[in-house]
Amino acid sequence: MSRIWAGIDSGKGHHHGLALDADGRTRLSRRVANDEPELLNLIGDVLALADGEPVTWAIDMTGGEPALLLSLLVANGQEVLYIPGRLVNRASDGYRGEGKTDARDAFVIADQARMRRDLQPIRPGDEAAIELRLLTGRRADLVEDRTRSVNRLRGTLLSMFPALEQALEMTNVGPLVLLTGYQTPAAIRRTGTARLAKWLANRKVRNARALAEAAVEAAERQRTSVPGEKTIARLVHALAKEVMALNEQIAEIDKLIEGRFREHELAAIVESVPGIGTVLGAEFLAGVGGSLDGFASPDALAAFAGVAPAPKDSGKVHGNLHRPTAYHRRLQRVFYTSALVSIRCDPNSRAFYDRKRAEGKKHVQAVLALARRRVNVVWALIRDRRCYHVTPPVTATA
Repeated sequence: MSRIWAGIDSGKGHHHGLALDADGRTRLSRRVANDEPELLNLIGDVLALADGEPVTWAIDMTGGEPALLLSLLVANGQEVLYIPGRLVNRASDGYRGEGKTDARDAFVIADQARMRRDLQPIRPGDEAAIELRLLTGRRADLVEDRTRSVNRLRGTLLSMFPALEQALEMTNVGPLVLLTGYQTPAAIRRTGTARLAKWLANRKVRNARALAEAAVEAAERQRTSVPGEKTIARLVHALAKEVMALNEQIAEIDKLIEGRFREHELAAIVESVPGIGTVLGAEFLAGVGGSLDGFASPDALAAFAGVAPAPKDSGKVHGNLHRPTAYHRRLQRVFYTSALVSIRCDPNSRAFYDRKRAEGKKHVQAVLALARRRVNVVWALIRDRRCYHVTPPVTATA
């Protein structure tokens, strides 16, 4: 029997599995429930088709809906490749027919896995890396929710009390506490600076006096009530409470991330790199699967993280480089953000950045160049199992 390539078009309740042989002929096509017994039956039937020959599985998602299937494949020692959904959509245009079905998508996934040699394997990672991926993913969701809530709060307050919206920084705790008790100009004027400062201080708000003075000053500039003021005030109160609740949830999950991150064997090495704290360090370990075993070189890691430029040549035009389109977004954020921070706190990073700016590179280009350089640094530190030092350690001579 020939080698088998199996494509999985994943879904919430059901997946569609399709197996191809070396000649591209369909040997099996089946819709299966996202349930362990049926998934095991599918795996067994595909392995039976191979009759001892290697089987390569390909899937368009790395987590979420196909998580159970991926766990079963890993437990059975199967090779699994990741083919991004964007790539599947583009490749579909090259196949006959205009319809879109789960079976057709599964065929495209399997056929692309059969023909391509540039697909990345899905690395299961260790337990700690999996937990960090879940925790950092949840934190990213909460941060996005908070950003949306803050924007809604700003827009709602602006429709009633523009002067106060301009005076307050909604990302700080103090203004949020203020808005849970006082929302309208009239209420703030009646309370006055002294009573408002005392009210804020009793709730442990820093710089309560300055905040109270800014709020009263804003209230003195607006004597007109807008239509629907009472309803807007209630909405402002609810949104301020919502943002505060999200802040508490983010603080709680930050503690969980820090605790789990500290338990990892590479935590001290990763965190020693300037600009990388517990959150970015956790995202790094989650992105690489807990180790660098899946990357043959720093160049491979840089390409995976999206900090290595890709060539864009055409005809007589050569040497053009552009930012890649297929990469790990979280890892790129880790290296770019940490590079940006390290410019302020690490003399080596600052010197590299200044040198790139002197060469004529723009700010973003210089930061990306620094991010690429830091991939080599992180790689070397993890390889040698040592922490970062501003001055490289001196090698002892015999």
